[in-house]
Parts: sequence; structure tokens; C-alpha cells
Amino acid sequence: MMYVEKSFLGCLIKAGYLIQSTVIRPEYLQETRHQILMKRMIELNQAGKPIDFILLTTIPELKMIGGISYLNELESCAEIEKFDELEDVIIEDWKEREKQNILQIASINDWEIHTVIEKLNEISEVKLDDCTSLSEALVDLYESPWNDPEPMHSVSTGIRHLDALTGGFQKGEVTIIAARPSMGKTDVMLHFAKIAGWSGFLPLIFSLEMPEKLITKRLIASTGGFNRAKLRNPKRLLTEKQKAKWADILGKLGKTNIQIFDKSGQTIPEMRAKIRKMLHLYPDKKPIVFIDYLTLIRTTDSFGGNSHLQVTEISKNLKMMAKEFDIPVICLAQLNRSVETRGDKRPTMSDIRESGSIEQDADVILLLYREQYYNRLSMNDTLEMIVGKNRNGPVGSISVKYNMYTGKIEEIQKEESTMQKASVI
Repeated sequence: MMYVEKSFLGCLIKAGYLIQSTVIRPEYLQETRHQILMKRMIELNQAGKPIDFILLTTIPELKMIGGISYLNELESCAEIEKFDELEDVIIEDWKEREKQNILQIASINDWEIHTVIEKLNEISEVKLDDCTSLSEALVDLYESPWNDPEPMHSVSTGIRHLDALTGGFQKGEVTIIAARPSMGKTDVMLHFAKIAGWSGFLPLIFSLEMPEKLITKRLIASTGGFNRAKLRNPKRLLTEKQKAKWADILGKLGKTNIQIFDKSGQTIPEMRAKIRKMLHLYPDKKPIVFIDYLTLIRTTDSFGGNSHLQVTEISKNLKMMAKEFDIPVICLAQLNRSVETRGDKRPTMSDIRESGSIEQDADVILLLYREQYYNRLSMNDTLEMIVGKNRNGPVGSISVKYNMYTGKIEEIQKEESTMQKASVI
């Protein structure tokens, strides 16, 4: 590692302009004298002075770093053509040292696990290899007008007309499902999770509000068509016919490979760590993440209770997580009470609590509305899914059948009934 640092500093001496473009910071270097020398180089550059051999011989710490002879030695090690490779090696070596330091400090100071994970993730995210030249991108697309499009590998929602609008859940995208409490958000989420699981994906449910047992019962009720109230005492309340298909329902659900994480107050770094673990345990499956719900995600304590800043951080980190793992992330969100004061109670994006950053960062925003929620005497058992934002496609709305007692979501089969709702704006 010593030679790599010497060669890197030699490049800066020999080609001083490189100091303006390097991502290496003095603290990334392992040798103290190398750190000192680079700090002086940065100071010279900031003062508008050239970084050259002559000026470096005037720095106060010249004797400490080895004198003129050491500057000569550094310059002789320079391999400017390998400068990018030298940066990569220094970055990776620094990452490993920093991770060891963090683990040591965490052990001494008894840090909470989420703090450790967050610090380690910050180190891991430092990278240099995220560049694709436009020329490379254009070459990849050159034959596009004559070739069949590549499959997008999106995850189906299980609702054909919703897939037609959104293209399903796409890799690297964040979908927000927003509604008032008890509108059916969790049932919609569980429907999407089951469909994803049966399609061969790995649904990861982060349930920050509802315990695993309740989530599991909801999955059983919606899959088997059981009234949820009966699952409080299935031995006494289920009919013999329902008991006869119990094993089949559980077997069918088992094939989804759904994973449920029900610890309250989870942070984004904790979720990322669990996603990595699942990727290791299920290397042949692509995860899809579901979070219930957004404002229950715990943030750092640095915002002083400012909910707008907290939601902004969460929203930004959800998008980063989707891009980092190249997976779809679906997160539930609450609507504020303003929708209740209007005549038409169909929600809009501005009804989402602290909606500004969510509207900006989300790729798709799905708003839910049920007439029966506001009028219990209504015979209309449909749930309207309003696509309020669709970054890569049209917006509009579709309706599905929703059984509020079982949580079951079904597509409306009559073409004219559905297409009446599926108006594209």
C-alpha cells in the first residue's frame, strides 16, 4: 500500500492539475506524512498557486516528511497513466480500515446496531465506478429500432389494467401507496406481495405497525376468502368446509416465500442490512420491498422533531435504496385530514402528509378511494386505484373488487366496467 500512495502523490507532483479532479482526501491515505503533504497541496491549489516540486520544497513540514530526497522519490514513482487505478486501490483500502475502526469504536462505546449499520453503509457508498459514457450507452441502443424490446423484468401487480398504466413495479423505482386509515392500504400491499411471490420474486415486508401474526392472518384470510373475525378463534368459528381447505391455503401461501420483518421503528440502514442478508440467503431470487408505513420509519435524531425534514430524509433514502439494490420499493403512506373536508373525497397527491419530497422522489404514486368508506350503506364494493403520478407513463385510475371483511382484492372481469375507470389523462 505504501508504494500505491507514493505513486499517487508522485502523480500529483508531476501533474499538479490532477489535484483538482481527484476524489481522494488526505484522510484516505494511510501514512501520516502523506496526509500532511496532500493537505499542503490542497492549500496551494486553493490559494491559486501551482503544485510543483519547487513550491513543495518550501512547506514547513518538509523535514518531517523526508525532505527533498523524499519528494524526488515520490516523483520517480509517478505512473500518471494508472492514476485512476491508484485512486480505486486507495479508496478500497481506506474503506476496509474505516470499517475496522467503526467496529472497534462501536464495541468500546456500546453503539446501537442501527448506528453501526448506518456508519458502515456510509463507508460502502463511497465509490468511483458509477460512470457510463454516452458513447457506450448509444452503442447499446443502436439496434433498438430493429430489435424486439428487451423484457423489463417488472413485477406484475396482478391487476391487468393497472399493469397497463404503470408497467408493473419496475427495478430501481419507488411506489407510494397512499390513503386514509382503514381504506385498504395494507390489504392492497399484501395482494401485491402475494402476486410477486407467486411470480418468483422474493417479497420482503417491513411491517412497522402490525405484528407478524396479524400480517399472516390477513394473508390467510384474503387467500382463503375467510372473514378475518373468524381467525380470532378458527377452531370454533370456521366451518368444516373452510377447515378442509386450510392446509391448501397455507401451502399456497408458503410458495410466496414472503419474509416479514415486524420490528417497530426500523431505520433505512437496518432495512438495507436485512435486504443484503436475504440476497445472500436467496441468491436466485430478486427481492421486492414493501414497507408499512413511511412515517413509522425511524430517522436520526438530528432534525429536532421537524417532521418535514424527517420525511424528506426518508423519501430520499428510499430512492437510494431502490437504486442501490436495483429493486422495486413499495411504501405505504397516510393522507392528511384535508380530504375529509371536501365534497369529492377522492384524494390527490397534495393530501399526502408532508407531500413535497414524496411527490418529488416517488416514481409512482397510487392513491386509494372507496365509496363504502364514507357511506357504509353503499352497495359499491369497489376500490379505486388512482395513479396520481407515473414518471414513465400515463396517469389515470382503475377499479377492483374489494372485500373489506376478508381483505381480498379481485380484478373486475367486465371489460366495459373497468375501462370506464381506466381513463388515461
